[in-house]
Amino acid sequence: MSVPFNACRRLFIAASLAFLAAPVLADIPTKLKFTLDWRFEGPSAPFLMAKAKGYFAAEGLDVEIDSGAGSAGAVTRVATGAYEMGFADFNALVEYDAKTPNSKIQAVYMVYNATPAAVFVLKKSGITKPADLVGKTLAAPIFDAGRKAWPAFAKSNKLAVDAVKWQTVEPALRETLLARGDVDGITGFYFTSLLNLEARGVKTEDIVALKFPDFGVELYGNAIIASPKLMAENPKAVAGVLRAFNKALKETIANPVAAIAYVKERDPLINVDLETRRLKLALDSSVVTPEVKSVGLGAVTPERLQRSLAETAEAYALPKVPAAADLFNANFLPAKADRMLK
Repeated sequence: MSVPFNACRRLFIAASLAFLAAPVLADIPTKLKFTLDWRFEGPSAPFLMAKAKGYFAAEGLDVEIDSGAGSAGAVTRVATGAYEMGFADFNALVEYDAKTPNSKIQAVYMVYNATPAAVFVLKKSGITKPADLVGKTLAAPIFDAGRKAWPAFAKSNKLAVDAVKWQTVEPALRETLLARGDVDGITGFYFTSLLNLEARGVKTEDIVALKFPDFGVELYGNAIIASPKLMAENPKAVAGVLRAFNKALKETIANPVAAIAYVKERDPLINVDLETRRLKLALDSSVVTPEVKSVGLGAVTPERLQRSLAETAEAYALPKVPAAADLFNANFLPAKADRMLK
C-alpha cells in the first residue's frame, strides 16, 4: 500500500529537523554543581583555575563551584543530591558511610595524600613530642578533624585516649585561646592554624606543630567525592572533572603564585600573600608526598588505605572497618602518566 505524499513530506521534515538539531544539542555542556569544604582560600586554587581557564568547558562541562562550611556539610550536600560532586575530608565520608548504610558516595580522587591534622602548642610550653601532651588541655571544635582523629594519634604514640582534656570552642576562637595561653594546645589543619596563630601575633619560631603524619598516623586527607547517581548515569562527566582538575593541580604545583590569581578573581578580598603561603603549605605537606611521587596524583596505595580505614574506624568508634573498594573508586582517574609529577 502506498504512503500518501503529505505523510511522506511530514516524515521528511521531521527527520531533517532532528538531524539539524542533533549537533546543537551535542554542544550543550553538562551542568554540574560542585561544593568545596571551606571558603575560597589558597587550597581552592586548582578548582577555580580549572573553571576559569576553561578546562571543565573543554570536557563538555559547566561546573558551578560553591564554597562550603566544613567537610561534613560537603558530604551531606552530595548525599542529598543538592550537589553532584564535592571536596571533603575522606574520613568525614567514611564516618557518613558508616552511619548511612547504602549511601554509595565514593571518593574518586585523593587530593590530600596525607591528613593536614596537627596539634599546635607554643614553644615556651616545653612540649616537643606527643608524650609531653599527657595531662594537658587541648581546644578544638567538636567536629575538628584532628580532634576526631585524636584516638589514632594517641594509639600511634602509645598514649591513652583520655591522656588530654578537651575544651570545645568555636573555630574562630581556637587560635586566640592558644595565643593568649588559655589552653595548652589546639588541633587544626596545619596550613590553617599555623597562619591563624601568626595572624594573632605569634612568631613562627614560637610555634610547635606536631603533624599527625609525622607521628605515625596514616590517615588520608581531603578527596574529590561523587554521588552514586552521577557515577552511574554519567561516568564521562566524572572522568572529565578529574581530567580538568588534574591538569589544573599540576599547574598549581608548578606555579602556586600564579594560581592564586584565580582565587583572587573569585574573592577579591583575600590577602594574596597569605593565601599564597597557605597554598604552598598545603601542597608541600599534604599533596606532594613520597607516595604521590610513586603512584601519581589522585591515587592511593590499597594497603595503606585499608590501614587508614582501620584507624578511622577505631578513632570514630565505627561499628566495623569499611572495605577500601566501597569508599575509593579509582576507575575515573586520568591515566597514570598524566598524574605523575616531573
